[in-house]
Amino acid sequence: MNWAGWSEFFAMGGYGLYVWGSYAVTFAVLAIEVISLHRRERSARDKIAGYIKRKAQQAHETQT
Repeated sequence: MNWAGWSEFFAMGGYGLYVWGSYAVTFAVLAIEVISLHRRERSARDKIAGYIKRKAQQAHETQT
């Protein structure tokens, strides 16, 4: 396709709202997924660290 200017490019032949809206929704969902993965990883690491700490305390208590 050949556009005469940027405004025609962004209009996408009358379908610009759908095209750019689809890109916006896709990038928003991807950003939410990345944030969600980061939070779940942090939660899992905290749970593992707590488990290790409890096991170390239990081992120390049984030795004394």
